[in-house]
Amino acid sequence: MQQLFNVGKIVNTHGIRGELKILTTTDFLEDRFAKGSELLIVPADGKAPVPVTVETARFQKNMVIVKFKEYHNINDVEKYKGTLLKVSAERLGELEENEFYFHEVIGLEVITEDGEKLGVVKEILTPGANDVWVIKMPNGKELLLPYIESVILNVNVREKRATVRLMEGLL
Repeated sequence: MQQLFNVGKIVNTHGIRGELKILTTTDFLEDRFAKGSELLIVPADGKAPVPVTVETARFQKNMVIVKFKEYHNINDVEKYKGTLLKVSAERLGELEENEFYFHEVIGLEVITEDGEKLGVVKEILTPGANDVWVIKMPNGKELLLPYIESVILNVNVREKRATVRLMEGLL
């Protein structure tokens, strides 16, 4: 069985021409929703994923309005409300050096450059200029770390570890 990764959730239809509103949960939005990008609609009832091809996409706040080549009418896409949109592993694409997929970062153990264990990456926020890692600390608190060179020193996906430098005021 092929490995699938979440791209977003189809939350509603948009207009009458078969467009869908998608709440995104993916990195590299421009690539994921580029014209010609191949995605899979995964029905909640366990039925086989439905392959679709992006025809157009426009970004609105934290949503993407997408029209798939296969559908031209609201009646054709209504049934997909509430379903997940995924991408197959082989369609993820190659990354540049020091770029990582969210699923590779979530779960990493985070340590300081002095070897102090800070916790585990729980989620990644994308508020704007740079991503923010949410670290769940052993004491139950959360630490927010900006994904910038001066803070995130090294990410080793194979060893599931990230080394960070705590700037003043982060803890």
